[in-house]
Amino acid sequence: MRRAGCEHRITHLTKAQVTGTAVSNGLFSLASLHYMVEAFRDAASAMEQEKEILLEMIHNIQNSQDMRHISEGEREELNLTANRLMGRTLTVEVSVETIRNAQQQESLLHATKMIDEIVSKLLDDLEDAKMRLMSLYGACTSDVPAGPIDQKFQSVVIGCAIEDQKKIKRRLETLLRNLENSEKSITLLEHQKSSVRQSCNSKQD
Repeated sequence: MRRAGCEHRITHLTKAQVTGTAVSNGLFSLASLHYMVEAFRDAASAMEQEKEILLEMIHNIQNSQDMRHISEGEREELNLTANRLMGRTLTVEVSVETIRNAQQQESLLHATKMIDEIVSKLLDDLEDAKMRLMSLYGACTSDVPAGPIDQKFQSVVIGCAIEDQKKIKRRLETLLRNLENSEKSITLLEHQKSSVRQSCNSKQD
């Protein structure tokens, strides 16, 4: 599996390389180890993101409109393959713990709660939920937002650890992508229903 490009990689460190002699020769100074540790964390974080992307891709294939236009046998075969790939992806456990102080932990919980509250109301009003998620996303990006931003959420996110800020932004991106795909599916379904009704009306005439 591809990992994010890192200039400093850890490759097959042997016991001899980490002895006092190696350290005294300057092969592993603390400065060098700092870069290696950060590169190691970056690579693990990249794998976390890669896992999320793979799971989302598999999920999107299983729920795509194209699945409606194939035979039942083909659909069953594709679902079996997708479930197998999903299972294999889930067997890979990658976790990068973020070091937080008490304030950062509280900010993360607050930000998570604000997102969860909107997600819990998605079925009640899809359009309103989308607008609110976009305002949260606007508070997380340095780009000029397309619409209003949630100032309260922005102040909460600023209080989070940098790694948590990136994860919050990624979660919002994923939610908005899924909403967009849902809207496309609903639009296509409504178009199909409309076409069927027109066809029926034409036959009656």
